[in-house]
Amino acid sequence: QVQLVESGGGLVQAGGSLRLYCAASGRTFSSYAMAWFRQAPGKDREFVAGISRSGGNTGYADAVKGRFTISRDNAKNTVYLQMNSLKPEDTAIYYCAADYNIMVHRLTREYDYWGQGTQVTVSS
Repeated sequence: QVQLVESGGGLVQAGGSLRLYCAASGRTFSSYAMAWFRQAPGKDREFVAGISRSGGNTGYADAVKGRFTISRDNAKNTVYLQMNSLKPEDTAIYYCAADYNIMVHRLTREYDYWGQGTQVTVSS
């Protein structure tokens, strides 16, 4: 089992940056592909970025490609999301998710564990 706790969210002006953190419990963190999803009020949860077990492969939603970077440190049981050039439409609750799989996928139903989320608000 894996428990996930997100942190690093906050309020930032458009064009600014934030770095999100997802801390995972357990000895088997490196067995999971990891991802970030986000959900704005009244909208479905959507894929943002994902990373494979080893960190060698990543994937991004078109809306964040070139602005966000996902990374992981398996020795620290932590996954990161560096968010640059933030836009008001990035405002959402951001969730960390874990999937017992080698590779990244983009569907919420594929993920086994979820954190409680961290709020990101981008003002214009």
